[in-house]
Amino acid sequence: MDTIWIIANVVVMLLLIGLLIWMQKKHVSFTKRVFTGLGLGIIFGVILQIIFGASSDVMSKSSDWFGLVGYGYVSLLQMVVIPLIMVSIISAIMNLKGKQNLGKISASIIAVLLITTAIAASVSIITSNTFNLKAIDITSGDREQQQGIKLEEKLGDVQHKSIPQQVLEFIPSNPFEDMTGARRSSTLAVVIFSAFIGVAVLGLDRKKPEQAATFRGMVEAVYAVVMRIVTLVLRLTPYGILALITKTVATTNVDEILKLIKFVGASYVAIIAMFIVHLILITLFGFNPIQYLRKVLPTLTFAFTSRSSVATIPLNVETQKKKLGVSDGIANLSATFGATIGQNGCAGIYPAMLAVMIAPTVGIDPMSWSFIIKLILIVVISSFGVAGVGGGATFASLIVLSTMNLPVALAGLLISVEPLIDMGRTALNVNDSMTAGLISSKILKENDHNVFNDNSVDLDSAHV
Repeated sequence: MDTIWIIANVVVMLLLIGLLIWMQKKHVSFTKRVFTGLGLGIIFGVILQIIFGASSDVMSKSSDWFGLVGYGYVSLLQMVVIPLIMVSIISAIMNLKGKQNLGKISASIIAVLLITTAIAASVSIITSNTFNLKAIDITSGDREQQQGIKLEEKLGDVQHKSIPQQVLEFIPSNPFEDMTGARRSSTLAVVIFSAFIGVAVLGLDRKKPEQAATFRGMVEAVYAVVMRIVTLVLRLTPYGILALITKTVATTNVDEILKLIKFVGASYVAIIAMFIVHLILITLFGFNPIQYLRKVLPTLTFAFTSRSSVATIPLNVETQKKKLGVSDGIANLSATFGATIGQNGCAGIYPAMLAVMIAPTVGIDPMSWSFIIKLILIVVISSFGVAGVGGGATFASLIVLSTMNLPVALAGLLISVEPLIDMGRTALNVNDSMTAGLISSKILKENDHNVFNDNSVDLDSAHV
């Protein structure tokens, strides 16, 4: 009987995918198809949850089939991330002209990312104390205790590394290994390697212009091919979101969420507060926040459902370039830096909230200024090189908690609501990177306001 139900669930998913395909053939806009996929996924997921329950065998096996579409799409995006980063950054740097300066662009983007991370940590501290969150109030079962043990084991990877040693991890001693994503800092290492290539081409222009021209032609050809691959993959976004959100909603254990509803609520209050901060910053730099939101919502929707800042890089770059009017170089650097540096959600809000919750268990007053200032500084410093994939927030928390001399095992108490909170954190991370790109493009006078203000621009018209 279970097999029949599984087949029925898969057939319904195929019918929903067929509806999205029909909408595409009818030239319904990309944005509308994305939100249709999101809405259908939520409705289908709720129905499955009601009929079968989150942890049933039918739901588990059905989710595996849904994963062919959802996680298959995420894997395709991850497939193009490294090639996209490399050719985009090399191309952007070697085409720098006039007053454009790689150092100024990078410094501006990183400054915005770190400043907003400090604000995110402050918002998290205020929210945690307002909600009076305490780790001692959370009950732990076998699953939570096992997660705590795992976190203590992971702590050994980072506990004995000084800040200089952690910075050294960003330097690509073996760029080919980093292209495989072998290390947590691989993405940032590829950025650095690509930047060296771009700078080398600029130097070659003066000494050996013929060889430089030949290399430029090769890069431009590869860039065109990679962007075409990105275009083909991005067309699958509505289907990926449909499958991902269906699985998430259908397999979420509502009872466990209700037990930690106070923490979930506090987390989303902090996340929403930081979204508002981003919009205020955008407004201060002369951009319409409503217009901005309308244009970035599809990208944030995918980040929310995929829980991967790195997988969102291709969509992030295209949105900045085609819808926000950000120049190629700034769009690529901000999307890439934002996936590895200063993540407001995973490296800002989450570690700070855990630290405030856990501090009372070891006799520390989380309201003391010495604790707050130290925590904010450590959060900002540790936000370098946090992996933009699932588990990045956990790694950031390990660094912050161990540096603050707080027990890391208590972080395992939140394992049951991690996926739910991680969705919001990831969307915030991606929004921060787009905010950094938009603000930097304004500061460096590389923003096309006509593109930003053009209401007719949709990713469909950007070759999606």
